[in-house]
Amino acid sequence: MNSYDIFRKLTRGIKFDQKRFKGDLQKIGVITRDEKNVKDDFREEIEEDLPINDQFKVNEINSIEEGSSLAEENPDVDCNSGVKILGDLHFSKDLNKSKRKKKKKLAEGETEEQHERQRLLDLKTEEINRARNKNGIHVWGPDVPGPILCFDELITEYKVPEVIVNNLRNQGFVEPMPIQMQAWSLMLQGREILASAPTGSGKTAAFLLPILHQLRGPRKKGFRAVLLAPTRELAKQTHRECVRLSEGLGFRAHIISNVNRAKLKFGPNSSKKFDILVTTPNRLVFLLQDGDTPSIDLSSVEWLVIDESDRLFEGGLGGFRDQLAIIYRACGNPNIKRALFSATFAYEVQQWCKLNLNNVAMVSIGARNTASSDVKQELLFCGAEHGKLVALREILRKGYRPPVLVFVQTKERAKELFRELIYDNIMVDAIHSDRTQLQRDNVVRAFRERKIWVLICTELMARGIDFKGVNLVINYDFPPSIISYIHRVGRTGRAQHKGRAVTFWTLEDQPNLQSIAQVIHNANQEVPEWMLNLKKLTKRQKKLQSHNIPERGHVSAYDVYREQSRIQEKIKQKRLLKLERRAAKAATEGAEEERETQETNIYTTDDGVNDVDDLPPSDRGLRGKKRKNKDAGLNHYKKKIKLGQNSKHNITKNKKKFGHKIIGSKLNNSKKKKNLGQRKDTGLVPKKKKNGKNK
Repeated sequence: MNSYDIFRKLTRGIKFDQKRFKGDLQKIGVITRDEKNVKDDFREEIEEDLPINDQFKVNEINSIEEGSSLAEENPDVDCNSGVKILGDLHFSKDLNKSKRKKKKKLAEGETEEQHERQRLLDLKTEEINRARNKNGIHVWGPDVPGPILCFDELITEYKVPEVIVNNLRNQGFVEPMPIQMQAWSLMLQGREILASAPTGSGKTAAFLLPILHQLRGPRKKGFRAVLLAPTRELAKQTHRECVRLSEGLGFRAHIISNVNRAKLKFGPNSSKKFDILVTTPNRLVFLLQDGDTPSIDLSSVEWLVIDESDRLFEGGLGGFRDQLAIIYRACGNPNIKRALFSATFAYEVQQWCKLNLNNVAMVSIGARNTASSDVKQELLFCGAEHGKLVALREILRKGYRPPVLVFVQTKERAKELFRELIYDNIMVDAIHSDRTQLQRDNVVRAFRERKIWVLICTELMARGIDFKGVNLVINYDFPPSIISYIHRVGRTGRAQHKGRAVTFWTLEDQPNLQSIAQVIHNANQEVPEWMLNLKKLTKRQKKLQSHNIPERGHVSAYDVYREQSRIQEKIKQKRLLKLERRAAKAATEGAEEERETQETNIYTTDDGVNDVDDLPPSDRGLRGKKRKNKDAGLNHYKKKIKLGQNSKHNITKNKKKFGHKIIGSKLNNSKKKKNLGQRKDTGLVPKKKKNGKNK
């Protein structure tokens, strides 16, 4: 633990109000004065030197401020003669000379060499800041090194093997991307990092190159780098890029595609001839929690990289936070380093990194949580759900450049839209979680090979998947959040190519319309003014909207008809099942009555004698045993017969008394007595007429 770590732990939670103490910070040189305030002060100093009766004109004052730019735009104009303001009043350039900053004097005890070294350091810092501003790089953290502006710096300053640089150039990189410039310089120094960059900006190569350099070739120690991704498709893509970039170095990169094979291959008795592991969290956690001893060892891991970190840090049923905690604890190397990458910045991830990572540096490219400016984004109103299908067919009818991605909300809607478009003479297919892994791999391969022109997909394909040359993205269903919209739109306009994104919306999507319109506006795209003026949602409302996805129904009228037919068929089956249960119940009751009749016949002798005691002693042997064995049943049956006679007698008596019709012969005797008692107590017994008939 160095001095900075101790200072960070001691000062955790302390805040400093820069607005309140702005003047003090300017005095000690921590912050500089604004350019606008400097101009105002300069203008006030000029006014103090002039006579009171003379008044400046606005355009003449502006000419003083723009005097330096005048010489650059018009070289023939001599600016040394000064500027004439009013009459005999003349503003010479000597005034500017007097206002110039004086040359810094040497500090006490400072030599000329130290002063020159500090001057060169200031020039280098200024050059670094200029390069960051040019590429839209924003950093946070102590001692952040400057960006790497060309591939030659990797070889000369950081001693990266030329093989890796050549493999990088073979993949189509001419110069480093902005995220690569800053991430390489940090990770090559062994710094932990949290990075955010737009989709398609080269984040995969940004963390693969430093890892390959710092692992220093293959070793027989087991896995020394673990790369996590939220989906299997993204994990396969990362593994493919890792193999290409490490070509010629001998690294052994693996991906967990089958858990049972992984147990045998990476178990305790394995040869440990592997270096890099690319996988999803769930499969790795299954191997770590399999049995008493884990089926995979992560004690030698030197780098843990989490791609799409905002998605993996989500909690709940759909998140990976619990799995990520298990993996984090399984990496027992005390010198482990962690790197988190994503296209969107999450506040929870940022706070976690500040508290748990050592000497962390944060890098952000461009504005946070905004879509790429290389994508032309549009919002199209469709009225209702049935209007979306009409709008989609109209876009495809006018002509389009394949490949095209169409995002829907659920896998059921993906199936329904596929059934609608398959008969429109379009090379279309769908990918969702109901399809097997082999089917999904075949669909992705066919889409990359341009055998499929239109691919219908869910949020499964919204993150990280890099399809070369996707020209059009259609959000058939409105995205539930800003993060989802940014990742969907990011499937096009990758690697500085142009793209187009069309988002359908209906009246049900109006609550989220303002936030999506603001994202489009921040990407320098045209948006109607009334959309930006809609009521903004609070953070709590946005969170609820992202989880409570509206029920959109079916894609077409045919699907509605199929659903109604299915419901009617289900109701018919329920009725048939109910009738079958009634028939079975009636058959059971008939069988019980027949059994009771047979029991009655058992206790009646052939001579017509109902009791064994009436028989002579010589005939009581076998029948005595029968009576002894069936005595309890006989008594119970006699009580039942007596109860039935009483019930029948009460029903007949009440029928004569009240004169109303009794429906059914088998009624609950106690319930009937209770009802009759209530009628008698409340005086509701019907009165007789004079002719003797009941009323």
